[in-house]
Amino acid sequence: MIGALNQLVDHVDRHLTQDMDLELFAARLGTTEYHLRRMFSSLAGMPLSEYVRRRRMTMAAADVIAGRDLLGIAVRYGYGSTEAFGRAFRAVHGVAPADVRRAGGPLRTQPGVPFAHNRSSGSA
Repeated sequence: MIGALNQLVDHVDRHLTQDMDLELFAARLGTTEYHLRRMFSSLAGMPLSEYVRRRRMTMAAADVIAGRDLLGIAVRYGYGSTEAFGRAFRAVHGVAPADVRRAGGPLRTQPGVPFAHNRSSGSA
């Protein structure tokens, strides 16, 4: 299952700007979407949906800092308006996109979550 979760993280990162068909992805791995989500949440300490949202906002922050068009960024990451994007951005980063453009500042980032196999040390 650890391998499947690592594949899921890679899949999420490759498809951050698209809708993800997790049911189909889980089926390809021989499991269910429910089980995949449950295992991710248990091991990562957050729901998959929150992880995806944070990863999208991490990448969106880079686009904001680079000076890209806010509406284009909003649409790219699945928001219908700059207002909706701004609310989501503020919820994750604690500041508005316009404030980041003016003053920069520390932003909260969500790195990828690597899952490692738990190996026993063999010592007694």
